[in-house]
Amino acid sequence: MQPLPTRINGPVAVIGDVHGHVKKLLTILEKLQSLPDFEQRWLVFIGDFVDRGPDSKETLDVVIDLLTEHPRTTAIAGNHELAMAASLDLVRTPDYSNWTERWLEYHDAKLTFESYGAEFGNLEELRDLMPGSHQEFLAGLPWCVEHPRFLFVHAGLDPNTPFGLQLRILQQKDCSLNRPQWLCSKALIDADVPPDCPVTVVSGHVPVPKVIFRPQRILIDTTGGIEGDLSCVLLPEKQILTSDAKAAIVASPAEQSRAWWKLW
Repeated sequence: MQPLPTRINGPVAVIGDVHGHVKKLLTILEKLQSLPDFEQRWLVFIGDFVDRGPDSKETLDVVIDLLTEHPRTTAIAGNHELAMAASLDLVRTPDYSNWTERWLEYHDAKLTFESYGAEFGNLEELRDLMPGSHQEFLAGLPWCVEHPRFLFVHAGLDPNTPFGLQLRILQQKDCSLNRPQWLCSKALIDADVPPDCPVTVVSGHVPVPKVIFRPQRILIDTTGGIEGDLSCVLLPEKQILTSDAKAAIVASPAEQSRAWWKLW
């Protein structure tokens, strides 16, 4: 499998945390495929493909197929992928991180094992049953995707650390860190971006009732893998589409306001 693109340009559709809800994902993809500029638009997955929902394996099947069918597709790791990949020795992490215990006890991984037909907790069996393409995908997931106007990162950025330093750590995927905050911290949902950040930061990780647009921040996890509709945001348009099959594409409140003023 070729490395996933980490630097992109042009229109984007960024998809929130899927968490094994493949039917919701397929509805989103059907809507995207109806867009007139679909072939020119990048698809970016914000991480957390697995756990909580019933179809983790099927979700990875769909995403991996997309890499071939729609070459302008890329993705980043969420904390669930890091936990899974570390537990299966697909990425090297220090012993003190104890990812196996974390994944099995705190990440709602039981349904992930079931989706592969493996006994819960039997890591060796899960790895044997997992297609090689899934292993390569999980091992190779970058921690961020860069765009001239946006940075896609699972949980967000630390407001008190220079942007360039954080970007270098994300690019290097520093797994020596015990719990990388850019993938794992829930506190970053309320944090502003660093003062020197030149782009809008787009993230998921913590569920919100609806897509949130703040200055230089967009939050897009509207299910947490538990309830509600999966969301996708079209950028730079700031239009939202969801896994509600009956719902049309809508503009963000800010974009709706701008459109209203243009009528006068």
